[in-house]
Amino acid sequence: MAAHVPQRQGVVRLSPPAAWRRWPCWLPALAWLLLLAVLPWWLDLPLLAACTLALLWRSGPLQAQARLLRLALRWGLPGLLLAVLRTFGAKDALAWLLTLLAALAGFSLLMLLENWLDRGRPREPSPAAAGEWPELALAPIGPAAAIIELQPPQWRPLAAGLADPLGGELRWRGAAVQLADGSRLDGVEPRCDFAADGRWLALPLAGQRGLMLLDRRRDRRHRLRGWQLAGWHEGQPWLSRDEEHTPLALAHVLGHDEDD
Repeated sequence: MAAHVPQRQGVVRLSPPAAWRRWPCWLPALAWLLLLAVLPWWLDLPLLAACTLALLWRSGPLQAQARLLRLALRWGLPGLLLAVLRTFGAKDALAWLLTLLAALAGFSLLMLLENWLDRGRPREPSPAAAGEWPELALAPIGPAAAIIELQPPQWRPLAAGLADPLGGELRWRGAAVQLADGSRLDGVEPRCDFAADGRWLALPLAGQRGLMLLDRRRDRRHRLRGWQLAGWHEGQPWLSRDEEHTPLALAHVLGHDEDD
């Protein structure tokens, strides 16, 4: 009958594989590099060539260790270069030149080999890119489009008087418009149009020179030369230079062509 041996609390027993994983993984690779640096270069070269042939042999017995073989080439190549430099003399400039040329050729061949081995492997996108790309592809480009339908102006003559939506009456007297509060507007034509809520009053300037706009809520007058009333949208006037140009909101026009 097997006896159960209780273990003390707080004591953790590691199995051999777990204990082995505690060692830094780069120590065997560094030992391999130092080994090739100590060995003669003519012995290092066949060892690295054997690793390369084992990688190229797809059905070979060492194909399961392909990752270790790649690490052996990556760390073994610097060891080979150190062995070459040690053999031909570290104080000789020609030896340094040959070693650098060998390093350039060796690492270039190693990169080509790894790219060729990975030629059939699909590249997995990073989690960040995989999450961002569909959102970017489906996201609208630029601001959301909005269809603006302008209500065309309805010019009303002032010769016989016109009722003001805000109260009172507008009259045409002495080549000027007399407002309900008694003030006069000179240099305008005897016709006008109101916004739907009566806030804005639009009058063409005499001689087709532009447009006069009255913001009666803020008691402001805007004399806009070269502009004409294209229509109304949500109680705001939209202006244009002529029929061939796109109408612009009043805020845009005042920011560039304000002439009070």
